[in-house]
Amino acid sequence: MRPASQFVYPAPADVGLRIPPNLIARRFEEGFQHALAGGQIRSADQLRLSFREGYRAGKLYLKALRRRQGIVEFPLMGKLSFRARLH
Repeated sequence: MRPASQFVYPAPADVGLRIPPNLIARRFEEGFQHALAGGQIRSADQLRLSFREGYRAGKLYLKALRRRQGIVEFPLMGKLSFRARLH
C-alpha cells in the first residue's frame, strides 16, 4: 500500500489541457498524475494509449513549468566505474 501523498497536483483541466475524445478520460488523468508525481511506466496497464498520452502530457507540462521557473535543464548525472590495477 502506498503512503498518502502530501502534495496536491493539478488536474489536466486545471492547467488548460483538453482530453481528446478518442481517449479514456480516467486513464488519461491517471497518467497525468503519475507523471507529475515523478513515476515511471512500469506495468502493462500503463502502456495503454490513454495512460501514455496523459503521462506524456504531464511530462511536457512539467518541462514547460520548469522552464517558466527558470530551471532550463537539470545537470546530467552519470555513473563512473574505476578499477584498481596492482603491479
